[in-house]
Amino acid sequence: MSERLNISGFCKIRNNNVFLNGDPVFSDSETIQVNQFLKNNYRHFNINYPKFFKMDNLSKLGFLTAELLINQHPQVKSIYPEQTGIVLSNSSSSLDTDFSFYDTIKDSANYFPGPAVFVYTLPNIMIGEICIRHKFTGENVFFVSEQFNPKLIFHQVQYLFTFSNIQCCITGWVELFNNNYDSFLCLIEKVKDNEAENKNSMFDEVNLFNIYKK
Repeated sequence: MSERLNISGFCKIRNNNVFLNGDPVFSDSETIQVNQFLKNNYRHFNINYPKFFKMDNLSKLGFLTAELLINQHPQVKSIYPEQTGIVLSNSSSSLDTDFSFYDTIKDSANYFPGPAVFVYTLPNIMIGEICIRHKFTGENVFFVSEQFNPKLIFHQVQYLFTFSNIQCCITGWVELFNNNYDSFLCLIEKVKDNEAENKNSMFDEVNLFNIYKK
């Protein structure tokens, strides 16, 4: 029996709202700042991971989106760590943290570089935080593009399934700069055709874009 790649589930965090598979699961004040919104999410969903509070905002956003997605689909935890891949992208890289770090070094008379901030001046550190939390050791990659690019994501994920031993992949878009953010992650799995839910869950560029834009 033939197999196909399937979008098993997705999580979105945008406009101070959280959605799991399209259903709203948390909402916060429209005027709240992003850092407080992320902390409120952490507490609302009873997540227990103290290292969360040391992360930069981009890593917090990606961590929360992945955490909620994985908790909704616990089958991921039964897969060998080396068989879970991660493919993420955004448009601002780690600029939000880069500017915070620059503030600590721009004034020679008040020069105080912060190592704890400098750690997060690469966007793939966000992937590292997700992998540490869930002990994933599979292939992972981070791309920077002008906007959400379903074609780029589709071909990279398809490549991983074809040429590595991954059995599932967490992929999507995690963008944050200043107080503006948009996070969308989905779980891609290989399933038998008769187990697939419907054609709208098939992993392809069109479905990926439609789910992101909903």
